[in-house]
Amino acid sequence: MSLLTSYFDSNDYRRTFWALFIFTLLIMLLGLGLRSPWPADEPRFVEVAREMVSSGQWLFPSRGGELYPDKPPVFMWSIALCYIVIGNLKLAFLIPNALCGLLTTMLVFDLGARLWNVRTGRNAALLLLLVPQFLIQAKNAQIDAMVMCWITVGCYGLIRHFFVGPSWRWYFVSWAFMGLGIITKGVGFLPLLMLLPIALYTWRSGLYRERWQWRAALGPLVMLAVIGCWLVPMVVTVLSSGDAQHLAYMNNILFKQTGQRYVAAWHHIKPWYYFIVSVIPWMWLPLPLLVIAYWRRLVTAIKADPRIAILLLWVALVVLFFSISPGKRNVYILPALPMACLAITAALQQATVCRWFERLVKGLLWLLGGITLALAVAALRDHPVLVRKLADYTDDLAHVGYFILTVAIGWLALLVLARKQLALLQMGIITLFVWAISSSWGYSLLEHMRTPKDVTERVAATIGEQGQLGLIDFKEQFILFSTVDITHFSYLAPLAEQERNAWYWQQQGEQRYLLVPADAQLSCFDLSKGQDMGEAHREHWFLLAADARRADCPKPDVTEVFFTPKPGTWMTE
Repeated sequence: MSLLTSYFDSNDYRRTFWALFIFTLLIMLLGLGLRSPWPADEPRFVEVAREMVSSGQWLFPSRGGELYPDKPPVFMWSIALCYIVIGNLKLAFLIPNALCGLLTTMLVFDLGARLWNVRTGRNAALLLLLVPQFLIQAKNAQIDAMVMCWITVGCYGLIRHFFVGPSWRWYFVSWAFMGLGIITKGVGFLPLLMLLPIALYTWRSGLYRERWQWRAALGPLVMLAVIGCWLVPMVVTVLSSGDAQHLAYMNNILFKQTGQRYVAAWHHIKPWYYFIVSVIPWMWLPLPLLVIAYWRRLVTAIKADPRIAILLLWVALVVLFFSISPGKRNVYILPALPMACLAITAALQQATVCRWFERLVKGLLWLLGGITLALAVAALRDHPVLVRKLADYTDDLAHVGYFILTVAIGWLALLVLARKQLALLQMGIITLFVWAISSSWGYSLLEHMRTPKDVTERVAATIGEQGQLGLIDFKEQFILFSTVDITHFSYLAPLAEQERNAWYWQQQGEQRYLLVPADAQLSCFDLSKGQDMGEAHREHWFLLAADARRADCPKPDVTEVFFTPKPGTWMTE
């Protein structure tokens, strides 16, 4: 038995593994089932998954009956499968990312334990749980946490092969999960960038030379095989059907949403330094402060340990890759975070405490606690600035104030109780407390602010069971939360085309109504005759009956009408 195998049979590893597993699982499952899908992306993915289960069409995702070509279907498949198994969409939609967050954390722990020691693995995993961006995404139903998980598995396989191995099994597992990552979001190939610094060390010093064999060239075939599980049936179906919508779907998802989106993005345009200046300094806290405080130790570790250097070079390459593209969102660099936590923890495992770092972090925690208390007082006193800022969400600041006050008192009390502990431990205690109260009371408080339930319920009561509702210039949540039949006129169509199709649709039947935002610039309808349905997502919504339709309206260039029967029935399950 090798030394490594004997080490991994130790009680220390097993005890730490299961303690960390249970702790992480509780964090990930905290608040599950206590809230509905919230914008911006959650209602879209959840509606697509609901329609998969409802229609039985899993190969071509649809949103309100219209094909959804922006993302491959894997993430929506996972929500749909959980929905089938559990039977409750409100409970099911957060489970895939919760499990992905758990897997990512345990992979970081295992790598740290294998490459260095159990303590390093434990600390790296806890550091990952401390970083705001990680928990925010793991506890949401956005696609980025899942693609982060698949990319982490890809990195894990390469690291097991090159750093610990050789292990050809893990090498090919890495390529398989790269393929899964590609059909989840397209950037699942990012672990490949790790081969660049590995190859550099092999070329300069001969390190890992025995891991490079002819079998390594078979990796891309494994990746293509996994991609083909989705791609081949989709392409064959498109080409054999000859359907124009299916052909447009294929062209969009294979070309526009991949290379074109990277090279010539059409939204979320940011400068090249966006991630370095606007994301990492606060979304990756406390990593930037650790790097600044312990930079000498970090440099020494990078020079002494090629594994740390390779991991950090890979993180830098990922950030560089996304910085080159003009289109940027803060979640794009999330896949680099687990390896960043692992590398920094390994580099600082023998470091002595930096006093100014301790003082700075503790001071920031006290400052943020004080600011939170001041916000609570302002909310309870109906401060005009807060009233104005929150007017689009709620007119009842009392409940908001009591919630913030509870957070502030708990925050400051915990700081007093843990005043003798290290700064990162204090930060962890505060993080756990804030997530616990936010995932319970916070969810219930925000539910009516983050969903259009009030509007959709008022609309259903107004038009009655026999009424038909059409949507113009809408978001996916108005489909997902509607308890009445929904018709829309292509989410992707220009507003003028939606309006013209809506005018002719309403003319062709009785009891047909349209829900439109109050600021919509319409020429075929008179908004002054609309009935106010209330406010949702910072907009007022009007219900237009037949009397709001003008005498004439130009014919649409293309007739597009999509129908979804009572999509909101999941809320009563």
